[in-house]
Amino acid sequence: MKIRLFCVAGMSTSLLVNRMREAAGRRGEDQDIKAYAESDMEKCLDGVDVVLLGPQSRLALKKAKALCQPRQIPAAVIPTAVYSEMDGEKALDFARELLKSPAAE
Repeated sequence: MKIRLFCVAGMSTSLLVNRMREAAGRRGEDQDIKAYAESDMEKCLDGVDVVLLGPQSRLALKKAKALCQPRQIPAAVIPTAVYSEMDGEKALDFARELLKSPAAE
């Protein structure tokens, strides 16, 4: 699964990306997970399966959905509790559930 996280500068999500990669490794999964600034979103969507926004970027959700829906990429804001705990397991589960849920698009 190719997951992209976006936040204001792409830096605060870096720790969560690392935790998600660690969680994927423990599960024996090979996931492509990277973080970028929300201003780079449009050029970072090729082949992406799921887009996650940091809670501080929730105002960019409308833009994210406008860019992602034509590509059939689900996009959502990471739950604040998951983000604040930097819980890689839960963030990975959230991405997986988002991919299964057409309502999230």
